[in-house]
Amino acid sequence: MKVMVDTNVALDALLARAPFSEAAEEILLASARREIVACITASAITDIYYLIKKYLKDGAKSKRALRDLMDLVEVTDVRGHDCEVALDAAIDDYEGALLCVCAQKAKVDCIVTRDGTHYRNSPVPVVAPSVLVAEIGGGRHGNEGNVD
Repeated sequence: MKVMVDTNVALDALLARAPFSEAAEEILLASARREIVACITASAITDIYYLIKKYLKDGAKSKRALRDLMDLVEVTDVRGHDCEVALDAAIDDYEGALLCVCAQKAKVDCIVTRDGTHYRNSPVPVVAPSVLVAEIGGGRHGNEGNVD
């Protein structure tokens, strides 16, 4: 199974944001174990770095965390054409539309996110982290919210 990981899920794992971190960490561990292929867009990597550095207040630690993340995931390119296509997508949230365009290009099975409202009308199925964890057999985690 190949999944596109939304920024909020990656941050939940990297910053241990309870109560969401357990499922997010399990997704990255499943990727490390090669049970799934987890993808993150190149544009999300810059957002993740910015937010980690803001939280940790330490550039070196932030870069280390980003390197660790990139060791676990496949980074999907974002090209100018993808940005243009996202402008015409049936998704109101531009960042969500761009992620959907990249998800289609990467041929993922689903987008994993806690914020399904950004992915209404997504051509790619959208699942909550706990749902994905249950599907891949990673255990049971509390209900961290629906994707709607």
